[in-house]
Amino acid sequence: MEHWQIAMFIMIAYLVIALVIGVLAGKGRDKGSLDEFAVASGKLGLIVMWFLMGGAVFSAFSFLGAPGWAYSKGAPALYILTYTAFAILPWYIIGPKISKIGRKYNIYTVSGFMKKRYGSRLLPILIGLIALLASIQYLATQMKGMAYIFNIMTEGRIPFWLGALVSYGIVVIYVATGGLRAAAWSDVFQGLLMIIISWVVGLAIVNQLHDSVSGMFNNILENNPGFLEIGNAGSTMSPMAYTTTILVSLIGFLMWPHLFSKSYASNPRTIKKTVLIYPVFALFLIPLLLVGFAAVNVVDPATLDSPDQILPVLITTVLSLPGWIYGLVGAGALAAAMSTADAITHSASLEFTDGVIKNIKTELSEKTTLLIMRVGIFVIGGLAYFITIFGGQGLIALLLGAYGSIVQFAPGVYGALYSKRATAPAVIIGLIVGTVVNYYYQLVAESTPLEIHAGILGLMCNVVIVFVISALTQSKNITAAEGYRNINS
Repeated sequence: MEHWQIAMFIMIAYLVIALVIGVLAGKGRDKGSLDEFAVASGKLGLIVMWFLMGGAVFSAFSFLGAPGWAYSKGAPALYILTYTAFAILPWYIIGPKISKIGRKYNIYTVSGFMKKRYGSRLLPILIGLIALLASIQYLATQMKGMAYIFNIMTEGRIPFWLGALVSYGIVVIYVATGGLRAAAWSDVFQGLLMIIISWVVGLAIVNQLHDSVSGMFNNILENNPGFLEIGNAGSTMSPMAYTTTILVSLIGFLMWPHLFSKSYASNPRTIKKTVLIYPVFALFLIPLLLVGFAAVNVVDPATLDSPDQILPVLITTVLSLPGWIYGLVGAGALAAAMSTADAITHSASLEFTDGVIKNIKTELSEKTTLLIMRVGIFVIGGLAYFITIFGGQGLIALLLGAYGSIVQFAPGVYGALYSKRATAPAVIIGLIVGTVVNYYYQLVAESTPLEIHAGILGLMCNVVIVFVISALTQSKNITAAEGYRNINS
């Protein structure tokens, strides 16, 4: 049996197992319950929450984008470790507050959180729309990753469009049937798989190409001066661009609906424990970054369609490795992509339904709402698939672009939790302006002032507007404001 056939067999076996676990996770539960579908009845335990949060963050960008950035950009790729280590820390404080607010007011989305606090129907509609656009952009990174893996590990036998369709189709099926609980238990399996594979394969690649980690870095220092530095001659990124890339990731991390809403899926005590042990999950990124550095001066960039392909290309072309290694790496990368895709697909459907549909058509029964959410999963999947097949950006470019819009939720969220002066008009106008600025610099302008990340430029405008307009307007929702502020973490 040829290498690519063994790899395909292993990857298909992985997909079948992931589907079975996802479907069985929701079996025996009340599938007609909106609370069960949305937040698993708020009863997820510590281990499941740990894997759910880790799987929701470490995605196709981890197995493909992270090595790709290390290979093509050098030291700037270390931004991934920086924001991973620190971005979850605010959840220790705001997570328990959001959890208690959710239980008190029966909330399970960012849209619902904002609507209750600010008393505006327009605000949740805007949030639902922005979350949908950003989530589709984020989902496209996962589908591109799945497609790359299938295509390269099967030596081109599985076309790009089919790899994305098959792997993401599995995600859509188990999320639509089992909701958050299905995603959570699938993430436990997928998380274990990608942690083990990343360390075993990552270190094996470094040792085979350079004998040791120190030898690898010495080679880079000799042949690529500045590649392992930021801002100096030879560096691929300026200090301002690097700093604001970290900043947009740090602030935007918990604003993602698929992470924010996990506050509603467990109790405050479990949330705090999850924050304390979460950084351990991030250790699996280290060998993946080393893989990218190991490929420097080994693989000619001209032979790649995209730097994101560097890990599978090393496995299949540069190194003499058996087919079962192809399959394991493929399964690990699929696990990383799918563990994020399921959480994003689920939350995007919740946000759009709760934020847009329910504020346009207010009299919806729980049964109808749940049906719309299930159908929404298929619609959102189709839109993301279209972007994946016809879009051209790299994985981390897509991810950072999505962060730029989602970070605009931050002033409204923190204003809701800690200020009684923040008002609906201020948050709405700030959100609109911040999002427009972000997309202008992403899609229209060729560069940003001082190389500041577009999302941070938008956020700066957003914050100023919220402060100024809040000072000029009077809150009409004092009761909700006090109710949010007086809940202890």
